[in-house]
Amino acid sequence: MSAAEIVEVLSRGVTVTVSLMLVSGILALVVAFVAGLSRVSGLKIVRFLTTVYVEFFRGTSLLVQLFWIFFVLPQLFGIRLDPFMAGVITLGLNYGAYASEIVRGSILAVPDGQREAAVALNMSKTQRMRLIILPQALRTMLPGFGNISIELLKATALVSLITLQDMMYLAQNLRAADYSLSLKVFGILLVMYFVLALPLIVLSRYLEKRASRGVANT
Repeated sequence: MSAAEIVEVLSRGVTVTVSLMLVSGILALVVAFVAGLSRVSGLKIVRFLTTVYVEFFRGTSLLVQLFWIFFVLPQLFGIRLDPFMAGVITLGLNYGAYASEIVRGSILAVPDGQREAAVALNMSKTQRMRLIILPQALRTMLPGFGNISIELLKATALVSLITLQDMMYLAQNLRAADYSLSLKVFGILLVMYFVLALPLIVLSRYLEKRASRGVANT
């Protein structure tokens, strides 16, 4: 099989890989803000429950989490998810936990003087967070979110283990059909993942420079 034919086969999985990254990325972003804001909540029970969630997903294997959601949930609770949805939920919850630490750290990094000024202006907690703290924290969050998105793209390869036909799944099929193609198949796959990640790498570096410039000017 020629390199062009291998690229043609693997390209059929690009849409699945990119779609999985985008949808799970959106879920991870939502989870990150909910969990990150909850970690700085004034309610101890909210902080405790959020901490349990974050540390659980950060402290256990992503692959095991994927198998639990796809294989175990149907047995325990009768909840059956298709491979794509199982991948989205697992990746979203896992990377949302990591990204929530970016949100929490960025919020806590806002100078106390900004908070005190907002209190002096008689702003409510919601107003302080929405108008003063989050706009400043977002600048610090962006580079971290860029790095998380790159990691998320690479992690999508795991869904091949639950039969989702992404690039990795198709590459494994080609290899299983002819083991002599291993070097060529996975060499091409490596390049394809890099090409997909390249825009994210460039964006991440751009955001890091912008964030550094913003900090220097303050």
